Amino acid sequence: MLEQPMFALEHADVRQLIADHPWAELISSSPDDGGDLVVSHLPILQDPDTAEPVVLGHLAAEDARIHQLGDRRVVLVVQGPHGYISPTWYQDGPFVPTWNFAVAHLHGVPEVLDATETFRILDATCERMEAERGSGWKLSGVQEYADRIAPYTTGFRLVPDRIVGKSKMSQDKPPEIVDRVIAALQTDQVHGNQPLARQMRTARDQA
Repeated sequence: MLEQPMFALEHADVRQLIADHPWAELISSSPDDGGDLVVSHLPILQDPDTAEPVVLGHLAAEDARIHQLGDRRVVLVVQGPHGYISPTWYQDGPFVPTWNFAVAHLHGVPEVLDATETFRILDATCERMEAERGSGWKLSGVQEYADRIAPYTTGFRLVPDRIVGKSKMSQDKPPEIVDRVIAALQTDQVHGNQPLARQMRTARDQA
């Protein structure tokens, strides 16, 4: 990913991105397949015990084996709001279409966790998602079943040794155009995008 200082995310912003967007992509290369890439999609959590961007996650044990998790470098991709930006919204020009987005690439070798720690991550993931629903559902409510299937998952902790974070929110455009784009994202019938509008508004207000 092209790194541009104007769009770079600070570590605190990457931490928040992880916390807000608990679905990620894990990518590694596998010597078993001639060096081909292995890609898995999985739920993640920001480690609450650190102020740094550190990821807790789990995936199927067989996926972990294919990735050779713990033995090889991986890239974890965390993506936030994103969407198409039409040049018709600028009311000025010449401009061309673009895509605004927030994303972080976290590189490193994950630490594979034991069965007890893995179960804690499973429990915390359920709690994080069900809290949004206010359902009160707990993994402990199906303890016997959870204990039976938990061994088929592998938990990990990734302390990245390299982070590339990027939030491209039209920072390279004049303030009046940024405001027009935000307004269009709130109302456009085709490419309206409320989450992206909120992210752009935050970026604008922090500039």
